Amino acid sequence: MTPTHPIQSVEHVLDRLTGLPGGPELLAQARGREDVALVGGAVRDLLLGHWPRELDVTVAGDAPGLARALAASLSPSERAYGHPVEPTLHDRFGTASVAWDYGRIDVAERRSETYPAPGALPDVGPGSFEDDLARRDFTVNAIALPLAGPDRGELRSVEGALEDLRAGTLRVLHERSFIDDPTRVLRLARYAARLRFEIEPHTRALARAAVETGALDTVSGGRIGAELWLAVREPDGLAALCALDALGVLAALGLSSPLDAALARDALALLPGDGRPDLLLIASAFAPARSDGDTPRAPLELMARLEFTREEMRLVQEVLACAPSLAEPVARAPSDAIAYAIVDGRAPETVALATALAARASEPAPERLREWLATQRHVRLEIDGSDLLAAGVGEGPEVGMRLAAALAAKREGRAPDRAAELRAALDAELVEGRSIQT
Repeated sequence: MTPTHPIQSVEHVLDRLTGLPGGPELLAQARGREDVALVGGAVRDLLLGHWPRELDVTVAGDAPGLARALAASLSPSERAYGHPVEPTLHDRFGTASVAWDYGRIDVAERRSETYPAPGALPDVGPGSFEDDLARRDFTVNAIALPLAGPDRGELRSVEGALEDLRAGTLRVLHERSFIDDPTRVLRLARYAARLRFEIEPHTRALARAAVETGALDTVSGGRIGAELWLAVREPDGLAALCALDALGVLAALGLSSPLDAALARDALALLPGDGRPDLLLIASAFAPARSDGDTPRAPLELMARLEFTREEMRLVQEVLACAPSLAEPVARAPSDAIAYAIVDGRAPETVALATALAARASEPAPERLREWLATQRHVRLEIDGSDLLAAGVGEGPEVGMRLAAALAAKREGRAPDRAAELRAALDAELVEGRSIQT
């Protein structure tokens, strides 16, 4: 096995820990007890030379006590308005977390786990260092670095963990891992995308077998839905989504498979900086492959089962319902200003997907849609409805239509200032109380 990822020394890891949010406080608290160890993804990332998202810590006992001490020791300059930080305690699992503006530390008592049924939450009990590492998902996450006691600074891990880390390999710890906790299949895809690690062949086979035999059905929809959102919120959410597809997860959930990754990639490239890549990717996963030209509809029942929020369901539904039908009226609009007005009010995710779809079909709308995404959606009037009311326009829909006429004039360069905007609005000719001509 040829190493592809150089591993940092323990001294380097401890030095970097002092520069992380909460790192100095953690090291200071560890000096007062002998059971504190950094563990899991934090150790993995620091060994790889990456910055961990948060610090994961295990102790032999009294996780709440360490969490309280950590919270109390945080510098007031790191707290919102200097307010005290209150730890969150989870008695069932013997865990606690300390989260503040700049960082997060999760503390857990070392434990053993047994699963009463496939997909069920585990029953937990006190455990040794070895028990705690053995309960984890993949070898590269089953590494610990004691920060105190006789083993301070000596890495402890399951067999093969450091070799897999050097090789960039994701390997499951035991044969029933994906049966016990099927959400590990989704985490496998996330880690593969984030770390750019290869999935070990037997691990891939176990994951696919678990999915094909219905393991995901043993887990609550909310847990699966939460993992799906975490996947698309990875730095490379599309890679995570493709990894899920390759493992059979999308098909098992009733989502689009094979995923149209090229369309998603094109739409992401068009999405402006204030857009939501996660929303666009979720919509891509829910968009069924269609060849009959019908407008696709988001499977609301599936989103409900995955416990999407009402707002998440609304946003996904809007993207899927509007994007495929947006290009045609934009292309037929007699002027650019009218085309932009058709798109106004749409989410950038909707327009990005519509643009990618239209470009694929060689429709004439993409340039107008790209221009709207890049500049035209930011065009704003200096006047508003109160100016029209003050000028004698009656309350009602007419106000909105005259403002729309002024916006069209501004986009066409005929209303360069506030006075010209007002004049364009007041001079607009309303045709049948609907359309506007200037």
